[in-house]
Amino acid sequence: MADEVLMSVERGVATLTLNRPDQHNTLSIGLVNLLGDFLAQCRDDPRVKVVVITHAGRTFCAGADLKRSATDGEERRHRVVDVISTIMDYPKPTVARIGGSCMAGGIGIAAACDISVAVESAKFGFTEVRIGVAPAIISVVCLEKLSRADALDLFLTGRRIDATRAAAIGLITEATDAEELDGRVDAVLTDLLAGGPSALMAVKELVREVPRRSREDAFEWAADLSARLFSSEEAREGMQAFREKRPAPWTTTATGQERGAT
Repeated sequence: MADEVLMSVERGVATLTLNRPDQHNTLSIGLVNLLGDFLAQCRDDPRVKVVVITHAGRTFCAGADLKRSATDGEERRHRVVDVISTIMDYPKPTVARIGGSCMAGGIGIAAACDISVAVESAKFGFTEVRIGVAPAIISVVCLEKLSRADALDLFLTGRRIDATRAAAIGLITEATDAEELDGRVDAVLTDLLAGGPSALMAVKELVREVPRRSREDAFEWAADLSARLFSSEEAREGMQAFREKRPAPWTTTATGQERGAT
């Protein structure tokens, strides 16, 4: 059996490719295991600055694997809820490249990413009610992005919307022409790779932490974070590069390419 997730690393970008195209990249135990493994590997790999999640075939992810039995004998190392939570709290920027339909649990993965770019023709749908269940797990990430009215409309009806509508209601970041998808993702990656690695991680932390705190506590916490960042070697290098009108060192380093699977 082919690996159900593929990983490649090039120029600081790790690309994780969901690789069950004949099964619409449904969330089998094997796919979820490998996705969780690779996310952990990339988190701890100093060469990886950004993680992209994409797919083989015409579907990004159709959600739960309803055809494979949970008793097929494969050991479960990661649950879907664990993988989505990992992406939500990931210290490094995450980007979803969506070149096809994204349904149910697949929306949870896409919405958990920091930035998600989809082709305009991609369909999105919370189709769980049509098989007698509810979008329970993915609601944790999706309700942070959707208005109550949009959530009730989509969760209750199970109807499908296109990527343009998904972007308009905040479920994803951007919808684009199919011919421009890779160019738009490359533009996002270029912008992310221009940021300092520690600065990018700090942005992820402040977006997560500030809304949880009172105003007074948030200002105090943010002031401490700002002071640490301004006194860091990364900031010194970045400001020196700015004064000298040259790229910061992290924007020019190429790590080459490495491919592998656990």
